[in-house]
Amino acid sequence: MFVLEFKVKAKKAQTQAIDEAIRTTQFIRNKCIRYWMDNQGVNKYALNKLCKQLAEEFSWAKELNSMARQSAAERAWSSISRFYDNCKKGINGKKGYPQFQKNNRSVEYKTSGWKLDLNTRKHITFTDKKGIGRVKLVGTRDLHFYHPDEIKRVRLLRRADGYYCQFLINTEVKEQLEPTKRTIGLDVGLESFYTDSDGHKEPNPRFFREGEQKLKRLQRRLSKKQKGSSNRRKARQKLGKAHLRISRQRKEHALRLARCVVKSNDFIAYENLKVSNMVKNHCLAKSISDVGWYQFRVWLEYFAQKFGKVAVAVPPHYTSQECSNCGRIVKKSLSTRTHACQCGTKLDRDENAAINILREGLRTVGRTGTAGFEPDSKLVERPASTSVVSEQLGQADSSAGNLVSSS
Repeated sequence: MFVLEFKVKAKKAQTQAIDEAIRTTQFIRNKCIRYWMDNQGVNKYALNKLCKQLAEEFSWAKELNSMARQSAAERAWSSISRFYDNCKKGINGKKGYPQFQKNNRSVEYKTSGWKLDLNTRKHITFTDKKGIGRVKLVGTRDLHFYHPDEIKRVRLLRRADGYYCQFLINTEVKEQLEPTKRTIGLDVGLESFYTDSDGHKEPNPRFFREGEQKLKRLQRRLSKKQKGSSNRRKARQKLGKAHLRISRQRKEHALRLARCVVKSNDFIAYENLKVSNMVKNHCLAKSISDVGWYQFRVWLEYFAQKFGKVAVAVPPHYTSQECSNCGRIVKKSLSTRTHACQCGTKLDRDENAAINILREGLRTVGRTGTAGFEPDSKLVERPASTSVVSEQLGQADSSAGNLVSSS
């Protein structure tokens, strides 16, 4: 599955109807969360039944399409099930207890409540009683290429610069490329976006740092405006557009690099970083969030699946400390940017880590598909640490595969 997005061109009355549908979705979701809090043993089917009760109780909730109401209940259950999964995994700290939504920005329809113009495929009509009606779709992607039955969901989304319509297409997207016979290991960082095992360094653009002064200026202007006034609404919209521009720059940069890396190599090994834990460091949190490592990883795995390449997540433990030549552990602080070992190896710290990451990734792939072959202990000596490393790499590989399928 993948998503196609179009800009929505609508009248003021239609945008107000979209906002009303979004508020109704938020109301139904929060009601489902409250129902789950007050009653034990609630499952997703009980939440779907609650949607029908809410439609009978509130006339303005009944105006929203029935499948759109079910979609709002599914959002509530998604947060609940995620909380249950975190509890079962025994995650330390916060488990993600479901919270009430304060600023919902989208409403999602399933297979009913909308009708696509089959002639031009540039207009869509929403047929529920919210009064959205027929709106125009602005974009370069062609919906004629896909059958209407392949469109499983339609989402109306509000952003700082307007409204958008997203189509979830249920189809496989794969392209065949000629093998490049190249392998690469990637070590992401803050000084450079990534350093590969060949020694190439990709510069870190630092989009947020570049636009930080403008954001501060717009934030000061917003704080001086009177609450509830039109000037405050305009200042808030300008600030939202500035943040949206930085977000799009970061996304486009990660997408472009990931596509180039995957098309240029048959095998890609990268670090399995826990970014949510790393941003707890208040000294580096802003820089880590600005560089967008997780977004880069998501696009790497997506394009690897699309182009039929191999992408492997490697545990990052000791990749910077271990010597890529002799395997000796060389302790270094973050300020030490050069790896110098007693064996005579001297190279950049990140390049040394990228070589270690590539080696661990190849070791993981080399063990794939050999479950039916059990080597004789007399013929092959296996260190005790090797089984532990392979187990960790297998878990990282399975988590990476799950991330690709969900994207």
